Amino acid sequence: MTTAASEMPSFLVERMANVRRRRQDRRGMEGGILKSRIVTWEPSEEFVRNSHVINTPLQTMYIMADLGPYGKLGYKKYEHVLCTLKVDSNGVITVKPDFTGLKGPYRIETEGEKPELWKYTIDNVSSLAQPEEEEREQRVFKDLCGRHREYLSSLVGTDFEATVPGALRLFVNGEVVSAQGYEYDNLYVHFFVELPTTNWSSPAFQQLSGITQTCATKSLGMDKVAYFSYPFTFEASFLHEDESAGALPEWPVLYCEVRSLDFWQRYRVEGYGAVVLPATPGAHTLRVSTWRPLELGTVAELRRFFIGGSLELEDLSYVRIPGTFKGERLSRFGLRTETTGSVTFRLHCLQQSRAFMESSSLRKRMRSVLDRLEGFSQQSSIHNVLEAFRRARRRMQEARESLPQDLVSPSGAMVR
Repeated sequence: MTTAASEMPSFLVERMANVRRRRQDRRGMEGGILKSRIVTWEPSEEFVRNSHVINTPLQTMYIMADLGPYGKLGYKKYEHVLCTLKVDSNGVITVKPDFTGLKGPYRIETEGEKPELWKYTIDNVSSLAQPEEEEREQRVFKDLCGRHREYLSSLVGTDFEATVPGALRLFVNGEVVSAQGYEYDNLYVHFFVELPTTNWSSPAFQQLSGITQTCATKSLGMDKVAYFSYPFTFEASFLHEDESAGALPEWPVLYCEVRSLDFWQRYRVEGYGAVVLPATPGAHTLRVSTWRPLELGTVAELRRFFIGGSLELEDLSYVRIPGTFKGERLSRFGLRTETTGSVTFRLHCLQQSRAFMESSSLRKRMRSVLDRLEGFSQQSSIHNVLEAFRRARRRMQEARESLPQDLVSPSGAMVR
């Protein structure tokens, strides 16, 4: 049942008017949550110019076909767009879809009691362009490319920050993609980046650690996978100061710790892992295998299941060789561990250095640094081989010194 506005009570009419007034005030208020309109239906010329909106006048033409059955022509549902032609103020014609050429014909399938298949082609049958028209087209392309370069220059600006001589700046845009193969559900990852103590630094405002959200797992084959899609970014700088040929540069290390949290707010350590950041720029996908300390006995497993909590590392850098370790050998004798799951990282690494653009002796000097940085893994293996050779040579010398002198000295050798 409907009631006319004149038949409605006066207090109800007044209340509806107040509601409309409050809605209008809420739309135009300055201190609300939305301080500007999401959609500007009638943009001004200044708004278009400041917002870098390319608004080129276009004329559009549609080539259509009425594919309705006999006796049912003229219905909108049987109309199909065969081709769209657009012409802008510069005289550029856009054809969509493109000319058929060597490709096969386009297909349209109709629906109904008797489905039909229609095939058609789009060919360019216009005469060849005159030389003056080709020159005009080239001028239009050059003008368009020039405008695009000016637009890109306006985005970059003139305040481009360059690195100091002899330095390499590293930018990493990363993502914690997923974690899989763990015992419990509702996982989250705590990660941080450790910079080497020598020659590396980061801005004071830079945050080198992060914690993902808690994510429930889903079954994927035989494993349970938690997808985080957690983005992070950081910046670090390397300043080359040691010119000695034997000095190998160290590279930042990414540490991660996987934990689980259940309904009763009981958390458990699921695994620790670490990986050296890629030394080459570009996109990299890293899969970090993890382990956790293991306490033998049934009581420890019951405590882990019912109460939560488990053995933890006080220093996460103990996953590898800690940067504060100054000895020759790091012993982990007595530490029992268990292999758990893995964490997948996706990293996009960028490197900036003046050595990429300079041709002076500084570039030659930095080139060796960059080569060592890019070939860090290869040089690390070579360094290990040379170190093993030195140890073997030292043992041979010690064994030689321990032998009797008459066996070692040439004078004591028997001659037949």
